[in-house]
Amino acid sequence: MMEIAMPGFGNLRVEHLVCDFNGTLAVDGELLPGVREVLAALACVVRVHVITADTFGRAASQLEGLPVDLTVIPVEAQAQAKLDYISRLGVETVVAIGNGLNDRDMLRAAAMGIALIHEEGASARTLACADIVCTGILDALDLLRKPKRLIATLRS
Repeated sequence: MMEIAMPGFGNLRVEHLVCDFNGTLAVDGELLPGVREVLAALACVVRVHVITADTFGRAASQLEGLPVDLTVIPVEAQAQAKLDYISRLGVETVVAIGNGLNDRDMLRAAAMGIALIHEEGASARTLACADIVCTGILDALDLLRKPKRLIATLRS
């Protein structure tokens, strides 16, 4: 668990990191360079979850050997499935990262929602639901590894 105090935003108690896979951790079903190592490091302090519809069918093989909980959801009602998942974890302890329209409710409900814009693009509606927008997954994950960046962005 990690705790981060952000003046004006509040105290963030992170027990769970929940990430989408495609468009977030991976592009075209391939884990992005550097992500494996950073997820392994973060898993030492928070529980890491990956929730995905697994468009390319590669999530399990790409995440093999990593200390993450992988959940593959059906094609139907993905946004609701992701929201239900973080609700079961306790939204007040979740940092969620995603880019697609099916991530919008998860980002809105999480204690902190981070939207990504990179090769796959991002849903404008999802961006509006996030607390922070990043242009790369390593930058987003580094907000947890280097919390002063997070504080600088969200303090008010």
